[in-house]
Amino acid sequence: MKAIFFKSSPSPTRMTPPASPLHLTFSESLMEENIEAAELIITKWDSSSDNHSSSSNASLFSDDNREEAKQYLSSVKGLQKAMQYLVSHQASSEMLVRAQALMQTAMKRLEKEFYQIFKSFRFYLDPESFSAHSSSSRPSASRSSFSDLEEDESENESRDENDSIPGAQRVSLAAVEDLRAIAEAMIKAGYAKECIKIYKIIRKSFVDEALHGLGVDRTLNLQKVQKMDWEVLEVKIRNWLHAVKVAVKTMFPGERILSEQVFSISPAMGESCFVEISKEGALALFEFPENVAKCKKTPEKMFRFLDLYEAVSNLWPEVESMFNSESTSTLRSTAVNSLIKLGDAVRTMLTSFETAIQKDPSKSTVPGGGIHPLTRYVMNYISFLADYTEVLSDIVADWPLTIPSPLPEPFFGSPDNEESISSPVSVRLAWLILLMLCKLDGKAAMYKDVSLSYLFLANNLQYVVGKVRQSNLKILLGDEWVTKHELKVKQYCSNYERMGWSKVLASLPENPTAEIPVDQVKDHFRNFNLAFEETYTKQTSWVVPDPGLRDDIKISLARRIVPIYKEFYETYGGMHLRKEMWVESLVRYTPDDLGNYWSDLLNGSGSSGSVSSSSSRGGRSG
Repeated sequence: MKAIFFKSSPSPTRMTPPASPLHLTFSESLMEENIEAAELIITKWDSSSDNHSSSSNASLFSDDNREEAKQYLSSVKGLQKAMQYLVSHQASSEMLVRAQALMQTAMKRLEKEFYQIFKSFRFYLDPESFSAHSSSSRPSASRSSFSDLEEDESENESRDENDSIPGAQRVSLAAVEDLRAIAEAMIKAGYAKECIKIYKIIRKSFVDEALHGLGVDRTLNLQKVQKMDWEVLEVKIRNWLHAVKVAVKTMFPGERILSEQVFSISPAMGESCFVEISKEGALALFEFPENVAKCKKTPEKMFRFLDLYEAVSNLWPEVESMFNSESTSTLRSTAVNSLIKLGDAVRTMLTSFETAIQKDPSKSTVPGGGIHPLTRYVMNYISFLADYTEVLSDIVADWPLTIPSPLPEPFFGSPDNEESISSPVSVRLAWLILLMLCKLDGKAAMYKDVSLSYLFLANNLQYVVGKVRQSNLKILLGDEWVTKHELKVKQYCSNYERMGWSKVLASLPENPTAEIPVDQVKDHFRNFNLAFEETYTKQTSWVVPDPGLRDDIKISLARRIVPIYKEFYETYGGMHLRKEMWVESLVRYTPDDLGNYWSDLLNGSGSSGSVSSSSSRGGRSG
């Protein structure tokens, strides 16, 4: 038989006066009545008794037995008072033995009811329903509340309050109130250990199943993570990102509130239960990002590492608040270490990315001066990095940027000197772009045609500026950075036009309307035809992917060449000179024809044949 000890609370400085004979007789009579009343209802619900009734197999806390449940708990309370009295006055009496046996029977019944309520209302005791409202504002349930058996007059008011509570929530709250009443009765009777054991087993099972349902693999240790293919691990990371948010935002807070409510009589017990049922699962949850951070680090893994860092960082306040006891210090340390390791990994990958830009091995030129693969890769990568500004700010805050050598192109300047760039993230991203642009400048030198090298630089810098404008880089780098590099694009285009069309411009006289000998006129038309056809044929395979930039270049070329050629054409190549035989053979293009030919330029379509066969374009056949 379980021995039960009750603590009395006399004043430490004054002795309790002995009871008078009248008080003693009255108490004995009252306590005996309490024991007899308890025996009736406890025996009735004792399923182990030989003469137990059919009601003992039913649930004491079902809707049909609410009044009996209330009487049962009241009888346990009365039995406890009787036992306290007997321990103080008749410690060796048979009545105390009888009372102890009844209390044991009652506790076994309450253990059973405690377990059964959890099983029966499993889906109503979902942490999500508890994390939605504070444990400090616990409304009464539609079923009878046993929180205060001596305040029956509040029931009507409680029912009025319950009218506004959704049905499912009413059921869950009623179940919690029953659990709390049972826990209070068991704890006061000295059966806290048994009550807590049942609670921990059931709720830990729930937490473990919930984590498994969220895709958390608790067997995934460091060795397994390191051996896993990146594609498989990436799926695991996505699952984890969802799971950790649900766990920290909903599941763990809900479990904490449930523990606080069920064990409201003892906050320390509630805290202990919550820690025991949550600690193991939470520890496994936060060991995962730390293990991932120890894997091989390559630039393509960057964004999943940033996702992990962001998730842990955002959830850290809740983790620190929920798991704030000494017994959960290992969990807090694991979460902090995961941030440290992930931060180190991100810095390592940024360094590797920078090195990859500097050591890009490609030696071949891009056909037609188009966008280099390095430009696309780097700018897409940096654009994605710009989406993680807040996370990167934490990671690079105390990581100074060091520039190892003088810059290849001094006119780009140092990112530290940009007035519009101030934050560590902005400076570092500007530096990465600068490295790439300097690398592209070296690749431009590989083109044999200088004008094509300028077109290549214009295309690639235009792509860079476009990426900046379309992403968060615009905010990080600022308007001044964008304006500066847009002007650089215009300079490249101007250099392309000057170098690429210099022969065409040089073939025309400086003063197209000045009177010159016929032989010189012939030479100018002949030279123009040769220069234009050569330039056109070559540049039909060149490309400007950006439609706006392509139109700007064509408009600029037209403004440079057409007015001069038009004046010269109208002076020496017009219809009034058609009688001259040389005009038919040498004046191949009208001013309008030039525009038609330019429509084929910079599309990367390749040469369509001899330019002199121009009748299909409206030109004059010769």
